[in-house]
Amino acid sequence: MEAESVVETGNRTRLSRRASWAGGEPIANILMAKALANPDIVSLAAGFVDQQSLPVEPTKKALDHLFADRTAALAALQYGTTIGYPPLREVIAARMAEADRSRPIDLDRIVVTAGSNQLLYLVADSILDPGDIVICGAPTYFVFLGTLQNLGARAVGVACDDEGIIPEAVESQLAHLAARGESARVKAIYVTTYFDNPSGSTVSADRRAKLVEIAKRYSKEHTIYVLEDMAYRELRYYGDDVPSLYSFDAERTHVVAAGTFSKSFSPGIRVGWGILPDALMEPVLSLKGNIDFGSPNWNQTLMHLVVAHGWFDEHLEKLRATYRTKIDTMLEAVDRHIAPVAPVHSIRPTGGLYVWLTLPEGIDTGVESPLFQAAVEEGVLYVPGGYCYPAEGCPAARNTLRLTIGMPDCEAIERGTAALGRALQRVL
Repeated sequence: MEAESVVETGNRTRLSRRASWAGGEPIANILMAKALANPDIVSLAAGFVDQQSLPVEPTKKALDHLFADRTAALAALQYGTTIGYPPLREVIAARMAEADRSRPIDLDRIVVTAGSNQLLYLVADSILDPGDIVICGAPTYFVFLGTLQNLGARAVGVACDDEGIIPEAVESQLAHLAARGESARVKAIYVTTYFDNPSGSTVSADRRAKLVEIAKRYSKEHTIYVLEDMAYRELRYYGDDVPSLYSFDAERTHVVAAGTFSKSFSPGIRVGWGILPDALMEPVLSLKGNIDFGSPNWNQTLMHLVVAHGWFDEHLEKLRATYRTKIDTMLEAVDRHIAPVAPVHSIRPTGGLYVWLTLPEGIDTGVESPLFQAAVEEGVLYVPGGYCYPAEGCPAARNTLRLTIGMPDCEAIERGTAALGRALQRVL
């Protein structure tokens, strides 16, 4: 093995280059350490779901139903298939087609995964070589940035606004990369289309159509895929649903749709799924088969029962009501405790779990900044926005931060936002 392909550690373990690409300590570990050291702190950082709303009763109903049929229970406890449990894939296809008012979706294009992050990783691993490029919004989902880093790929950021990623910015970056002779390196465009993590923005229908058209037009040497992350689609609290970006790909050749029940039902059950172009099914299933033979069959069977019996939709209505109250509480708290201290811009999300704040220029929100230290002392944690920006393209806005409504209750949201306001006042 060549010397540059390994990493020496203190105990002489020879690690792979891919292990070194994973980078330093994740922000989640840093925030967890702060929370453990300060047990009374309010975390407006952790992207968890509401603890008290987790679906204990619907899950028990599904378990009771399953255990009442010994043959079905035995089948669920056995290995399944790599592509996933057929009845679950059928309800996923039906719900997607109904939501989009689209033609039926071929079941052979749907694969069930252990959450949507696994689907995104498998697709990325299938299409990316070290040095290849994925165009992302700036900001974007920092866990996916870590996925790309693990694979040795390059994330290139383009401008976003309150309606999400800007198609003209994507096209401008594609043209720029072509002029530099890097077209062959561009493999995908990644976008969270509903209630973005971290910004809370939702991509408009017009922009969805443009993004598909741009990807197809620039797919000259090879296919440039659009990776549509739909993790938060079901968490809409206001307004009407928007057809998926996938629905604008009439030939179904360029868009990968990634969804999950983790945010809308239970991350502990952790069932995600993807709808893929034909060209990606074989490589993705081959990779997945080598990793896990298929996602846990028991979880898939359980999730199918929950959806098929209507318990998922019943739970979802209650969950939306809970989060609607929480998002309203946070936005009102920002207006009451932060806006009077300094001019602040926030996208007013109509769903999802996140509120993105842009503070005045010159206020650094990083973990070593005076603001972050003051926030910890005042009793609140947030995610510094700098972690959400790709390493290339649009420069990171260091005056940004992400807040979440997931875990804290309304009282904690109010208290944490007030603490952030006090911290901000201290550093001005």
